[in-house]
Amino acid sequence: MALLKLGEPTISSLTDDSTAAQLSRTLFDPVVDALIAAHPWRFAIKSFDLTPTTDGDFEIPTNVLRVIKCPGQIIGTRIVASGDSINILATTRVAPSEFPGYFVSLVATKLAMEFCIPLVGDQTVFRMLAALYESELQSAKYLDSSISPSPRIDDFSLVNIRF
Repeated sequence: MALLKLGEPTISSLTDDSTAAQLSRTLFDPVVDALIAAHPWRFAIKSFDLTPTTDGDFEIPTNVLRVIKCPGQIIGTRIVASGDSINILATTRVAPSEFPGYFVSLVATKLAMEFCIPLVGDQTVFRMLAALYESELQSAKYLDSSISPSPRIDDFSLVNIRF
């Protein structure tokens, strides 16, 4: 999709001996990881129950890209906290086959931006893709936030007074 957005021929395999295939092999995982880590996408959020290591701290699972909520202090790939177990909320790597449509399009546009200068070499096309990316990012965030309703506020004094 990224190559199509650039008007470039598609590749049949990531192992092809072409600049486009090499760029795809090199950039796909880091770009996707950065996009997932940059926002708490609902499709990528998971909860983890962790138990302490032999050192007494908690190890962050390797598929975690960003810890959103934890009861301790993060130091490198470990969490320092007290207790026999802790629960963390984190964004994780997700297989591309599990991406929602709005995220697929966002990834394709971001990759097209990354491929633009090496493949096309046109700053005007790059700027157009950057504007498209910003627009798609806002739309994707909105769609992601509206997937499920916000939790109901049952016991809050200002809400109770109103009703």
